[in-house]
Amino acid sequence: MEKNIFSEYLNKPSLFKNKDVLSVSFIPEKIPHRDNEIKQIVNVLSPVLKGHATSNIFIYGKTGTGKTICMKFVLDELKKIIQDDNKIKSIYINCKMKKVADTEYRLLAYLLRSFGENVPDTGLPTDVLYRKFFKLLDNEKQNIIIVLDEIDALVKKIGDEFLYNLTRVDSELKKGKLTIVGISNDLSFTDNIDSRVKSSLGEEELIFPPYNALELRDILLERSKEGFVEGCIDESVINKCSALAAQEHGDARRALDLLRVAGEIAERTNSKKITEKHVDLAEEKIDLDRVTEIVKNQPRQSQAVLFSIIKTNNEKIMTGDVFDNYREICKNNGLKILTQRRVSDLIAELDMLGIVTTKVISKGRYGRTREISLAIENKVLDRVKKILKENFGE
Repeated sequence: MEKNIFSEYLNKPSLFKNKDVLSVSFIPEKIPHRDNEIKQIVNVLSPVLKGHATSNIFIYGKTGTGKTICMKFVLDELKKIIQDDNKIKSIYINCKMKKVADTEYRLLAYLLRSFGENVPDTGLPTDVLYRKFFKLLDNEKQNIIIVLDEIDALVKKIGDEFLYNLTRVDSELKKGKLTIVGISNDLSFTDNIDSRVKSSLGEEELIFPPYNALELRDILLERSKEGFVEGCIDESVINKCSALAAQEHGDARRALDLLRVAGEIAERTNSKKITEKHVDLAEEKIDLDRVTEIVKNQPRQSQAVLFSIIKTNNEKIMTGDVFDNYREICKNNGLKILTQRRVSDLIAELDMLGIVTTKVISKGRYGRTREISLAIENKVLDRVKKILKENFGE
């Protein structure tokens, strides 16, 4: 009988005890170094336990600072204490998920389905969905908490009118009460929304600071005890993953990714132990995957702007030079040429994604311009160039 190609993997010992523990979506029983932030969220939301209204809350912080995990932890604890009390309901929505919250219609449809309503994928006017949702909210005495994670991504796509509609209705409800929790990586998010939306939010703000290397080390030590087989990982590996992630604004998500991928690389190469060498290889792989994935998923206009920056190929790249190249790429590919101001917005978005870095420099009486430099390592840049050349037929 012919040997199955997977048979050797069945009997191969694994370095992992429970790989799920090393995932960013895993919610541990205790979240290190976030007691204060969790307590603040609980203080804002706790009035729902006595049927009272609560403030809306906005949670800010860079990627990997524990915003989502803490919010999910609080919601889990709330569910445990209310048990079968259907007068308190929480709805969590990741606004970056396609077909869930990338249009106002889909957002409302998702909210209605959370109440067991049957809503077609398309076809109804949004004001009909709003009326249905508000009627459901006011059916009985109940507190509804809606958590909008990555809320800035949703506002960028559909504007801020939906926020105004959701917050305004709370004052009109007779029985139900609605609380909005917004989570964003963008600390200036509320600066860019309409003043009437801002005043109707009346929100409490909570900022999550980045983790330092020692805090990241504690997080990784806890997870590695449950995640890996005993004795297969050097402490120096934990220290290196913590130090590397601390350099990148204290990103626990990156620290966990480095640790998990280092383990996967060690296992694939039949190593008995995970070493610092595996962390170096993991860092290369993650950076390559992250940047290429971001570039592939960018809208075509953003790709054109990035390609223009790469083609400018100076040490100090100015917005004007980029715009000349951008115009040429658009002409050659039948793309609409956006205004210089809109191109500047797209450059700012690439900066936020960590693909480029920008700084505004003054040219005296000639005004101000933006100086741009690529923030991609050469190894990754070659792959990005290849993707963009294929996309734009060069």
